[in-house]
Amino acid sequence: MATRAINPQNRGDGNQMEGHKQQKKNAPDAHNRRALVNIGNLVTVRGVDVKLPNRPVTRGFCAQLVANAQAKAAAENNKKPLDGLAPMAVNGAVEAQKKVVVKPKPKVVIEISPDTEEQAQKDARKKHHNKKKANSLTSVLTARSKAACGLTIKPEDNVVDIDAADAGNELAAVEYVEDIYRFYKDIEAEIRVCDYMESQPEINQKMRSILVDWLIEVHHKFELLPETLYLTVNIVDRFLSVKSVPRRELQLLGISAMLMASKYEEIWAPEVNDFVCISDKAYSHEQILKMEKTILGRLEWTLTVATPYVFLVRFIKASIADKEMEQMAHFLSELGMMHYGVAVMFSPSLVSASAVYAARCTLKKTPAWDATLQLHTGFSEAQLLECAKLLTGFHATAAAADNKLKVVYRKYSNPERAAVALLPSGTVPSTC
Repeated sequence: MATRAINPQNRGDGNQMEGHKQQKKNAPDAHNRRALVNIGNLVTVRGVDVKLPNRPVTRGFCAQLVANAQAKAAAENNKKPLDGLAPMAVNGAVEAQKKVVVKPKPKVVIEISPDTEEQAQKDARKKHHNKKKANSLTSVLTARSKAACGLTIKPEDNVVDIDAADAGNELAAVEYVEDIYRFYKDIEAEIRVCDYMESQPEINQKMRSILVDWLIEVHHKFELLPETLYLTVNIVDRFLSVKSVPRRELQLLGISAMLMASKYEEIWAPEVNDFVCISDKAYSHEQILKMEKTILGRLEWTLTVATPYVFLVRFIKASIADKEMEQMAHFLSELGMMHYGVAVMFSPSLVSASAVYAARCTLKKTPAWDATLQLHTGFSEAQLLECAKLLTGFHATAAAADNKLKVVYRKYSNPERAAVALLPSGTVPSTC
């Protein structure tokens, strides 16, 4: 415990005693001292003590305190008036009190019965629905874009608005879907595959069909997306059109193209070792990666392309198709993808439109081609006849005994795909 030092008193020193007595004599009386707690806390303004709070005192706040103190003093003077107080001082205090004291406004309480409250809510909802809906900036810009392109012409009465059901779906991109497919139509000519078989000394059309048939089987075993399959075949065709490939590396090209397409389209893409195993270890891990680099270099990393699948899903939607109609269109489209002549002769959008038209003819849908399909595909019925006849012919020969490429036929013979391959092939009219 801390102790304090005691100064020794020198009792024998007379001078120190006299000084001590003189200091005690000059000290003020203890009864006249002000309490320590009040020192510095009171301000006297015109005879009124104002207690300052424990906060910074600004000019405005000090003026407010003074006014409140004067008002309080005036109130006490009104209760006990002093005879010697000047009338001007009393009047000034009263005026200060009038300026400071503000009477609170009376609160108005409105009682609403349950019926009245419910009716008020109905009126508010009705008023909200009656308000004119403000156009968004996107819709305004879309309307101006259509006007600039000359697309403001109203469609005919028999044209169905296929995007009306997706107006509230942000992923459907209803405001941009027409511009997107117009862009696909413009770029499909730039990346269209040309006739490359003459530049391939060791590969022919039959080898290509065998490769695509095997890729469809691998795609089905890995349970990949349809976009992956169409992009794989597109990569194979585009690479063969710019570089000659030996026969022994054709399968290597196929699995490397599917690896690239899986990385581009799938969330969980197969690994390189999966393709090594699926090819019965005909190629090593390093060979697949090396071929992948070679493909990307020759194609200049262009993987965003307009495949037939891009147009097929849009055209199926325009046909207001059921499950059987949808599976039939996909079946005919994959049959066309296997044949080299269809991939080279026709554009991807024409192949997809022809698959939808041939499917409607096979299922005897009437009419086979209507104004809605013609508007969204951009093709008339006469433009689709040649390609549609080829697709229905492939359907007729898919189950033939001499046809060894039956992967697509077995795939669409499954009841999960409505067994559309087992249906008899349709007949496309010769002329319209």
